Amino acid sequence: MTLVFATNNPNKLKEVQGLLPSYIQLKSLEDIGCTEDIIEDAPTIEGNAILKAKYIKDTYGYDCFADDTGLEVIALNNEPGVYSARYAGPQKNASDNMNKLLINLATQTDRSAQFKTVIAFAKANSMYTFEGICKGEITKERQGDGGFGYDPIFKPEGYEATFAQMALALKGKIGHRGKAVAKFIEYTATLQ
Repeated sequence: MTLVFATNNPNKLKEVQGLLPSYIQLKSLEDIGCTEDIIEDAPTIEGNAILKAKYIKDTYGYDCFADDTGLEVIALNNEPGVYSARYAGPQKNASDNMNKLLINLATQTDRSAQFKTVIAFAKANSMYTFEGICKGEITKERQGDGGFGYDPIFKPEGYEATFAQMALALKGKIGHRGKAVAKFIEYTATLQ
């Protein structure tokens, strides 16, 4: 089974392909010649995932799955949430985003947060969604140089390391994206 994964992020593509069984092969947006920016203007994480998957299915005709992820920080009324990638501005710079979040949390004692991923799968004329959540907390400073996005400042519940300090396999097993992908795999197994 070959599916399009609606991403231009090579780190995300590698992480997700590593989580999938061998019967699912991924094509990226680049592989299908999609160079346009897909508008992500839904007010929710789920809505953005659906927009991306629907756009690829409608425009290119491929069965497609797309994900959207947000970091929700309790003390900041679940910010940055749907704006996680562009929290510090339209340049979508991970370092700027982390700096802004750490500044906004500087006076807060509650540093609890959760990563939430929603995968939307467009197949034939149907849309399916799968959600994964990983609870944890925001550290006071960056730790580790692996991963991407907010990984250096997010420590999952039950672990002393941040996502950026973990092996990709462990992050994939316990993380939000891994949990959503596991539900997606469970569903695709029924299509075999």
